[in-house]
Amino acid sequence: MRYLAIDLGDKRTGFAAGDDVVGLVQPLSVVEAHTPALQLRASMRVIDEYGPDRIVLGLPYNMDGTEGPRAKLVRDFAAVLEKAITAALGPHTRLRIAFHDERLSSFAAEQKLNRTGRTHAEKKALRDALAACAILEDFLAVQRGDRRAGAPADAGGDADDEGVPGGEGPDA
Repeated sequence: MRYLAIDLGDKRTGFAAGDDVVGLVQPLSVVEAHTPALQLRASMRVIDEYGPDRIVLGLPYNMDGTEGPRAKLVRDFAAVLEKAITAALGPHTRLRIAFHDERLSSFAAEQKLNRTGRTHAEKKALRDALAACAILEDFLAVQRGDRRAGAPADAGGDADDEGVPGGEGPDA
């Protein structure tokens, strides 16, 4: 199965791709997107280019495990994205959205970047795509059973709430 991870941000949105066959995850791109409309347009473009079977959206939980205002923004975006996908691919599309805890994904990306010797500008250009990589790597680890849902990851997030908007589980 081909996955597309999205790390939705206020200024930049990062995209990463991977699959569950070989388990490799790679950064795709970072897009400057300051509004939900720009985020949606960029997401639909990447979905069209990559053709994933599942989308994994990073869900920003608070460090105590509760959902804050940012999580609501991501859930609202997921609902709009789901409608756009249905409009583009038809009502019987099997492309679904899953959520995955993104706590510490930016930290994991920063840790990787600190070891690269890149300039600040080069790091900034990659950070959000690497955060999307961290989200997807952790999501795939949970799917493989390497880590149980809700268990802390080393430097990435931990699985908590996955499924389509408003539902529980991967195929709800």
